[in-house]
Amino acid sequence: MNYLLDSHTHTVASGHAYSTVLEMARAAAEKGLELLCITDHAPGMEGTTCRDYFANSRVIDRELFGVQIMVGAELNLMDCEGRMDLDTAMLAKLDLAIVSLHTKCLPTGGCAETYTHGLLEAMKNPYVNIIGHPDDGRYPLDYPALVRAAGEAGVLLEVNNSSLTPGSFRVDAPRHCAEMLRECKKQGVPVVVGSDAHFFSYVGRHQYAQALFQELDFPEELVLNRDSAAFRAHIAARRAQA
Repeated sequence: MNYLLDSHTHTVASGHAYSTVLEMARAAAEKGLELLCITDHAPGMEGTTCRDYFANSRVIDRELFGVQIMVGAELNLMDCEGRMDLDTAMLAKLDLAIVSLHTKCLPTGGCAETYTHGLLEAMKNPYVNIIGHPDDGRYPLDYPALVRAAGEAGVLLEVNNSSLTPGSFRVDAPRHCAEMLRECKKQGVPVVVGSDAHFFSYVGRHQYAQALFQELDFPEELVLNRDSAAFRAHIAARRAQA
């Protein structure tokens, strides 16, 4: 499969990442990507950037080194009622938004029903486009319900290459991701692969996701990284619901 976009990357603005926008974009160009999404951590995570960073993101060129640039945020689910750490007015200014579960923002130890409810509530916001790394065993999820809701809402489920990397801190992520992908295959719901790169050399690294797709005989047509125009159209259709 030819991957033409990376939907999830971080720059120095995230606080615990190490490359600039220019370095990330140059790496994307060198790897032949057509589209790069810059999705720095939203302010609810300790040590990341502030709200004004996102408010001013319009100044970033939307093409660098021949690569299309989309600027968004990786939001944090702050509770299991769908509260996130950037408001709707701010999200409307961005090109896309991922929402993820992180231990610095949301306690572990709950049940699948509770965490799934939180994500489904977050998906009611039309500016939420992607559910990030829904694969961490510390946050059990009801995958049939999550996949069904994502398909109905036009929200993409992420296959996070970083989660699948050997030694990842996320608990039993390959098994959980495989469970999600089997359900996506069954229901015909599309996914997107994100590198979750925190350093420029990781941009476009999708090898562990690709291996899992091959293992599961996952349909290529359900992976939106194959077509950057289709990915952009999917994001636009979702945001048009606002």
